[in-house]
Amino acid sequence: MLKVGLTGGIGAGKSEVSRLLASYGAVLVDADKIAREVVEPGTPGLAAVVEAFGPGVLTPEGTLDRPALGAIVFEDADRLAELNAIVHPLVGARSAELEAAAGPDAVVVHDVPLLTENGLAPLYDLVVVVDAAPETQLDRLVRRRGMTESEARARMAVQATREQRRAIADLLVDNDGPIEALEPQVRRIWAELNERARRRRVE
Repeated sequence: MLKVGLTGGIGAGKSEVSRLLASYGAVLVDADKIAREVVEPGTPGLAAVVEAFGPGVLTPEGTLDRPALGAIVFEDADRLAELNAIVHPLVGARSAELEAAAGPDAVVVHDVPLLTENGLAPLYDLVVVVDAAPETQLDRLVRRRGMTESEARARMAVQATREQRRAIADLLVDNDGPIEALEPQVRRIWAELNERARRRRVE
Protein backbone atom coordinates (compact mmCIF):
# COMPACT_ATOMS: atom_id res chain seq x y z
CA MET A 1 0.00 0.00 0.00
CA LEU A 2 1.15 3.52 -0.81
CA LYS A 3 -0.23 6.14 1.59
CA VAL A 4 -0.45 9.58 0.03
CA GLY A 5 -1.34 12.83 1.77
CA LEU A 6 -3.08 15.34 -0.50
CA THR A 7 -3.49 18.93 0.62
CA GLY A 8 -3.81 22.51 -0.56
CA GLY A 9 -5.15 25.84 0.60
CA ILE A 10 -8.83 26.69 0.39
CA GLY A 11 -9.69 27.55 -3.20
CA ALA A 12 -6.54 25.92 -4.59
CA GLY A 13 -8.47 23.14 -6.33
CA LYS A 14 -7.59 20.18 -4.13
CA SER A 15 -11.08 18.70 -4.43
CA GLU A 16 -10.81 18.52 -8.22
CA VAL A 17 -7.42 16.82 -7.95
CA SER A 18 -8.79 14.25 -5.49
CA ARG A 19 -11.76 13.63 -7.79
CA LEU A 20 -9.43 12.98 -10.73
CA LEU A 21 -7.19 10.66 -8.71
CA ALA A 22 -10.21 8.68 -7.54
CA SER A 23 -11.41 8.39 -11.16
CA TYR A 24 -8.02 6.89 -12.09
CA GLY A 25 -8.26 4.26 -9.37
CA ALA A 26 -7.00 5.76 -6.13
CA VAL A 27 -8.74 4.77 -2.90
CA LEU A 28 -9.86 8.19 -1.64
CA VAL A 29 -10.15 8.95 2.07
CA ASP A 30 -11.77 12.40 2.19
CA ALA A 31 -11.21 14.09 5.55
CA ASP A 32 -13.79 16.82 4.83
CA LYS A 33 -16.46 14.25 3.99
CA ILE A 34 -15.62 12.25 7.11
CA ALA A 35 -15.65 15.46 9.19
CA ARG A 36 -19.26 15.99 8.10
CA GLU A 37 -20.18 12.38 8.85
CA VAL A 38 -18.83 12.46 12.42
CA VAL A 39 -21.08 15.41 13.34
CA GLU A 40 -24.30 14.13 11.79
CA PRO A 41 -27.42 14.14 14.00
CA GLY A 42 -27.26 11.50 16.71
CA THR A 43 -23.48 11.20 16.73
CA PRO A 44 -21.27 11.74 19.79
CA GLY A 45 -19.36 14.26 17.67
CA LEU A 46 -22.35 16.55 17.22
CA ALA A 47 -23.23 16.27 20.91
CA ALA A 48 -19.68 17.34 21.83
CA VAL A 49 -19.80 20.33 19.44
CA VAL A 50 -23.13 21.51 20.86
CA GLU A 51 -21.81 21.13 24.40
CA ALA A 52 -18.78 23.26 23.53
CA PHE A 53 -20.43 25.93 21.35
CA GLY A 54 -24.05 25.97 22.47
CA PRO A 55 -27.38 25.16 20.78
CA GLY A 56 -27.00 28.17 18.48
CA VAL A 57 -24.83 26.02 16.18
CA LEU A 58 -27.83 23.80 15.38
CA THR A 59 -30.43 24.37 12.68
CA PRO A 60 -34.13 24.08 13.61
CA GLU A 61 -33.96 20.53 12.15
CA GLY A 62 -31.19 19.55 14.56
CA THR A 63 -28.32 19.41 12.06
CA LEU A 64 -25.08 21.34 12.40
CA ASP A 65 -25.42 24.95 11.23
CA ARG A 66 -22.05 25.25 9.53
CA PRO A 67 -22.25 28.98 8.72
CA ALA A 68 -23.11 29.75 12.35
CA LEU A 69 -20.25 27.60 13.62
CA GLY A 70 -17.88 29.04 11.02
CA ALA A 71 -18.73 32.58 12.11
CA ILE A 72 -17.52 31.65 15.60
CA VAL A 73 -14.37 29.68 14.88
CA PHE A 74 -12.91 31.52 11.89
CA GLU A 75 -12.69 34.73 13.88
CA ASP A 76 -11.16 33.14 16.98
CA ALA A 77 -8.11 30.87 16.84
CA ASP A 78 -8.76 29.45 20.32
CA ARG A 79 -12.30 28.42 19.45
CA LEU A 80 -11.09 26.89 16.18
CA ALA A 81 -8.56 24.85 18.16
CA GLU A 82 -11.37 23.76 20.46
CA LEU A 83 -13.44 22.56 17.51
CA ASN A 84 -10.46 20.77 15.99
CA ALA A 85 -9.80 18.97 19.27
CA ILE A 86 -13.29 17.49 19.05
CA VAL A 87 -13.44 16.63 15.37
CA HIS A 88 -9.90 15.64 14.40
CA PRO A 89 -9.61 12.50 16.59
CA LEU A 90 -12.94 11.26 15.22
CA VAL A 91 -11.83 11.90 11.66
CA GLY A 92 -8.51 10.17 12.29
CA ALA A 93 -10.16 7.04 13.67
CA ARG A 94 -12.56 6.76 10.72
CA SER A 95 -9.77 7.44 8.20
CA ALA A 96 -7.75 4.59 9.70
CA GLU A 97 -10.71 2.24 9.29
CA LEU A 98 -11.11 3.13 5.60
CA GLU A 99 -7.39 2.78 4.95
CA ALA A 100 -7.33 -0.63 6.62
CA ALA A 101 -10.13 -1.78 4.30
CA ALA A 102 -8.11 -0.96 1.16
CA GLY A 103 -6.16 -3.76 -0.49
CA PRO A 104 -2.41 -4.22 0.09
CA ASP A 105 -1.66 -3.00 -3.45
CA ALA A 106 -3.84 0.11 -3.23
CA VAL A 107 -2.77 3.70 -3.67
CA VAL A 108 -4.63 5.35 -0.79
CA VAL A 109 -5.01 9.12 -1.11
CA HIS A 110 -5.89 10.96 2.09
CA ASP A 111 -7.49 14.28 1.15
CA VAL A 112 -6.60 16.38 4.20
CA PRO A 113 -7.15 20.17 4.10
CA LEU A 114 -5.18 20.86 7.31
CA LEU A 115 -2.36 18.38 6.73
CA THR A 116 0.31 21.10 6.92
CA GLU A 117 -1.22 22.92 9.88
CA ASN A 118 -1.49 19.77 11.98
CA GLY A 119 1.99 18.44 11.16
CA LEU A 120 0.64 15.26 9.56
CA ALA A 121 3.15 14.88 6.71
CA PRO A 122 5.14 12.13 8.52
CA LEU A 123 2.04 9.90 8.50
CA TYR A 124 2.26 9.44 4.71
CA ASP A 125 4.71 7.87 2.30
CA LEU A 126 4.62 11.10 0.34
CA VAL A 127 2.70 14.37 0.20
CA VAL A 128 1.07 15.95 -2.86
CA VAL A 129 0.35 19.68 -2.56
CA VAL A 130 -2.09 21.48 -4.85
CA ASP A 131 -0.63 24.96 -5.21
CA ALA A 132 -2.19 28.26 -6.24
CA ALA A 133 -1.27 31.87 -5.60
CA PRO A 134 -3.20 33.59 -2.78
CA GLU A 135 -4.71 35.99 -5.31
CA THR A 136 -6.05 33.01 -7.27
CA GLN A 137 -7.50 31.44 -4.14
CA LEU A 138 -9.20 34.71 -3.16
CA ASP A 139 -10.68 35.18 -6.62
CA ARG A 140 -12.10 31.64 -6.69
CA LEU A 141 -13.61 31.92 -3.20
CA VAL A 142 -15.35 35.19 -4.03
CA ARG A 143 -16.35 34.33 -7.59
CA ARG A 144 -17.24 30.64 -7.29
CA ARG A 145 -18.26 30.18 -3.67
CA GLY A 146 -19.97 33.51 -3.15
CA MET A 147 -17.91 34.57 -0.15
CA THR A 148 -17.24 38.20 0.62
CA GLU A 149 -13.61 39.19 0.37
CA SER A 150 -13.36 39.52 4.16
CA GLU A 151 -14.85 36.04 4.67
CA ALA A 152 -12.42 34.55 2.18
CA ARG A 153 -9.43 36.29 3.73
CA ALA A 154 -10.47 35.13 7.22
CA ARG A 155 -10.54 31.50 6.08
CA MET A 156 -7.23 31.81 4.28
CA ALA A 157 -5.63 33.49 7.30
CA VAL A 158 -6.18 30.50 9.60
CA GLN A 159 -4.50 28.11 7.15
CA ALA A 160 -0.82 27.50 6.52
CA THR A 161 0.98 29.84 4.17
CA ARG A 162 1.74 28.88 0.61
CA GLU A 163 5.42 28.58 1.53
CA GLN A 164 4.67 26.23 4.44
CA ARG A 165 2.63 23.92 2.21
CA ARG A 166 5.24 23.89 -0.54
CA ALA A 167 7.94 23.04 2.01
CA ILE A 168 6.34 19.66 2.79
CA ALA A 169 5.51 18.74 -0.83
CA ASP A 170 7.06 15.67 -2.42
CA LEU A 171 4.99 16.32 -5.54
CA LEU A 172 3.48 19.68 -6.50
CA VAL A 173 0.41 20.36 -8.67
CA ASP A 174 0.35 23.89 -10.12
CA ASN A 175 -3.30 24.92 -10.26
CA ASP A 176 -2.92 28.62 -10.95
CA GLY A 177 -4.15 28.20 -14.52
CA PRO A 178 -7.32 27.03 -16.23
CA ILE A 179 -8.95 23.67 -15.47
CA GLU A 180 -7.74 22.30 -18.81
CA ALA A 181 -4.15 22.51 -17.56
CA LEU A 182 -4.91 20.46 -14.46
CA GLU A 183 -5.76 17.00 -15.79
CA PRO A 184 -2.46 16.36 -17.65
CA GLN A 185 -0.57 17.19 -14.44
CA VAL A 186 -2.73 14.90 -12.34
CA ARG A 187 -2.28 12.06 -14.85
CA ARG A 188 1.48 12.45 -14.48
CA ILE A 189 1.12 12.45 -10.68
CA TRP A 190 -0.98 9.27 -10.87
CA ALA A 191 1.67 7.57 -13.02
CA GLU A 192 4.33 8.57 -10.50
CA LEU A 193 2.27 7.25 -7.58
CA ASN A 194 1.76 3.93 -9.33
CA GLU A 195 5.46 3.65 -10.07
CA ARG A 196 6.30 4.32 -6.43
CA ALA A 197 3.72 1.77 -5.31
CA ARG A 198 5.21 -0.79 -7.72
CA ARG A 199 8.71 -0.17 -6.38
CA ARG A 200 7.48 -0.69 -2.81
CA ARG A 201 5.98 -4.04 -3.78
CA VAL A 202 9.23 -5.35 -5.24
CA GLU A 203 11.53 -4.06 -2.52
